[in-house]
Amino acid sequence: MATYDLLVKNGRLVRPTHPDVAELDIAVADGRFAAIAPHIDPAEAAQVVDAGGRLVFPGVVDAHQHWGIYNPLTDDTRSESRACAQGGVTTGLTYTRTGQYYLNQSGPYQEIFPKVLAGAEGAAYVDYAFHVAPMTAGHIEEIPTLIDTFGVPSFKIFMFYGGFGLHGASASQRDFLMLPDGESYDVAHFEFVMRAVQGARLARPELADVISLSLHCETAEIMRAYTAIVQREGRLSGLEAYSATRPPHSEGLAVTIASYLAHETQLPNINLLHLSSAKALDAALTMAKAFPHVDFRREVTIGHLLADFTTASGLGGKVNPPLRSPDDVEALWGHLLAGEVDWVVSDHACCRAETKFGQPADDVYLAKSGFGGTEYLLPGLISEGRTRGLSLSRIAQLVCANPAERFGLPTKGHIAEGYDADFCFVDPDRRWVVRAEDSESAQEYTPFEGFELTAAVTDTFLRGRQILRAGAVVGDPQGRYLHRPTRRG
Repeated sequence: MATYDLLVKNGRLVRPTHPDVAELDIAVADGRFAAIAPHIDPAEAAQVVDAGGRLVFPGVVDAHQHWGIYNPLTDDTRSESRACAQGGVTTGLTYTRTGQYYLNQSGPYQEIFPKVLAGAEGAAYVDYAFHVAPMTAGHIEEIPTLIDTFGVPSFKIFMFYGGFGLHGASASQRDFLMLPDGESYDVAHFEFVMRAVQGARLARPELADVISLSLHCETAEIMRAYTAIVQREGRLSGLEAYSATRPPHSEGLAVTIASYLAHETQLPNINLLHLSSAKALDAALTMAKAFPHVDFRREVTIGHLLADFTTASGLGGKVNPPLRSPDDVEALWGHLLAGEVDWVVSDHACCRAETKFGQPADDVYLAKSGFGGTEYLLPGLISEGRTRGLSLSRIAQLVCANPAERFGLPTKGHIAEGYDADFCFVDPDRRWVVRAEDSESAQEYTPFEGFELTAAVTDTFLRGRQILRAGAVVGDPQGRYLHRPTRRG
């Protein structure tokens, strides 16, 4: 009887904790890495796979996705998790909330979240979990239940929703967010969310390290004023105009407010999401110096690293925060290379063309916000990162180990004995051109259309089962909901 279910030979392992690539064999048993060593005997394995000298990365943990925001959750789970597999992503962490979009419902999460779980169950090709946004006072009271019953230790605040909708000025916040009478989604609400999250941490010291709050940092008042100015002047168009309506100092101001609230409420675990500009990163680093007792983590998206408002392919690149100037892209890379960014994500939000574009289709103000890109996260970061001196082990930290550690996934993010056997093969020398038609995503366009990448994911394995072979998704959905923190052994 074979000792191992699977043996991978002739691979070059990339590991977050090792600076050098290592030629080692990988043995898998019962869905976990069982042995990592040179020259494991093939006779000990039921199946042997030859990596062909390719790089072997840990499965990517894409910590920022939005399944079900524009499409039915079950449909998105199926198609967008297939796109995950194409990019070496084996764990997707997706945001959800009540209100318009997503399930288009409000009410207590004890009623809503089981519907979310049911919508995704049995449809995912990768493992998945959810971050949850407390939108009402009742939701704040449910934070302990979300942690204990549903295994959700990560929460989110959308700071600009206080006066803006998802795509622009909101005529009725109450209608958009489906708020109860007498409630507002504002800075005071954000404070009370923080106090509740910190209270949950203090009551659960064994979970305190993995209970955190993430914030989308933009300021509605600034955006409202600048939208009026940009539209009135009419000098700018397209994605450049949209960036001007949501200027970088709007991010910086929101980061400052969020950071002081974290200090005031003594909440140390703060994640600053998709920082898109030099001003946003400068504000985040300034706040880290001002409040050293707050454990800030800083996130950047692959979209903001690869594209700017002059290079993205059309209005499909509309996203919040916006794609920025070439100078901002260079600033993000500078901070990334300086070790001042903690992880890189896709912010994947599949928005099909019939939903994305308004009438006329070239009006950026009528277009919906968000686009997919999880399939380009790892190959894009390798392609651009290597030209800038980013090491392979650092890439594995940014997209595998760091988000797994922060978000309560101690079984993910590493190729090491006892961890889930999630990994992918990467051809580091394959040049290819991004075409939306080649993606498994239901989205028919991409802002990266025509971009040339120099690395490609060829094969992906989830808990030792192959879900991508030679670039094609294979098998049936095997993804599991991850009740966090996950347990090793």
